[in-house]
Amino acid sequence: MHKYKLVLEYDGTNYRGWQAQKNARSIQETLIKTAREIFDTDVDVQGAGRTDAGVHALAQVAHLEINRKINPVKLRMDLNDNLPSGINVLQAENVPPRFHARHHAISRSYLYLIAQRRTAFGKRYVWWVKDNLDFSRMQKALGVFRGFHDFSSFADKKMDKNLSTTVNVENVELKECGNILALRVVASHFLWKMVRRIVGVTVEAGRGKLSSADIEAFLDSYSELPARFTAPPSGLFLERILYEGDKLPPIRIPIYLL
Repeated sequence: MHKYKLVLEYDGTNYRGWQAQKNARSIQETLIKTAREIFDTDVDVQGAGRTDAGVHALAQVAHLEINRKINPVKLRMDLNDNLPSGINVLQAENVPPRFHARHHAISRSYLYLIAQRRTAFGKRYVWWVKDNLDFSRMQKALGVFRGFHDFSSFADKKMDKNLSTTVNVENVELKECGNILALRVVASHFLWKMVRRIVGVTVEAGRGKLSSADIEAFLDSYSELPARFTAPPSGLFLERILYEGDKLPPIRIPIYLL
């Protein structure tokens, strides 16, 4: 078997997330089906992160396993010629048989974009918040999430009960780019809906309706309140998958999203 590392971007608006599932359109299943049709053989595709329904990716990483050797440039071009326009393979390269997109990743970064004005072009990729937001309050609130915490208040109730809700948030950033507020969260892994609830709570702090002390209380003991503030999936992007030796670049927002 031969294995290839793929880096891809996608618009998740019309998909039920990354993970293949019955009776639903997914990114993973679309990649597998397309590769099977091109190469007329069975393939396996595994991703580094499972984005939810409606969530996008700027640089998702996956590995593709197939029983033949293919030139990586040809692999990328053939996939892009046959994939729907909302999925694009940015890079393809040979990797050792033991490489695993998910298991070898050490960190993941998510980017959330909040629009401070109505936009004609970026509606699918932002959350337009009409209220005036206090940047300094948001920055202070976001800083509370840095470090090891129990994020049970920020995880969906349908999450597997056997999974630990303790997560190490390695870094958080908030940057103003014109009319866009870009919020970045970096961690080894994430719980279902965790980032969207972090964003929602941070926005409530920016509105002046929650304090940093309130957020600390959500981390100290379980509360159902963060679920009420869950941000919409439209503004969320899987930004980067980091492997040993990788460094996260400064926040950059693609011009087509501004």
